[in-house]
Amino acid sequence: MDEEVVLCAASAYEEKYYLNPEFDSLPEIVKQELQIMCVLYTADVGGILMLVFDENGNLELKVDHEENDFAFDEIGSVLKIKELQRTKRDLFESLEMFFKVFYLGEEADGE
Repeated sequence: MDEEVVLCAASAYEEKYYLNPEFDSLPEIVKQELQIMCVLYTADVGGILMLVFDENGNLELKVDHEENDFAFDEIGSVLKIKELQRTKRDLFESLEMFFKVFYLGEEADGE
């Protein structure tokens, strides 16, 4: 695997949420938490939020916005991403472990 894998994404422009069907096996509560988190983010600051696994299984929060979107809150975006990284750390670490074990075939460490 040499490229990124999108876990989920939300767009303020299309007012849509996407969960990669490859992750349908995640518990329903986790899927709901991801959807709520992504949709609230785009409602707050606009743009597009994607949760992406890199080739090493690290979860990254990627933000994009249209060039002419003057309503996009760049400062709010940075602050919101930092807040999510802090408040959702356990969720993100669990998702990384899930991805590394089930998609990359790594051994689960004995935590």
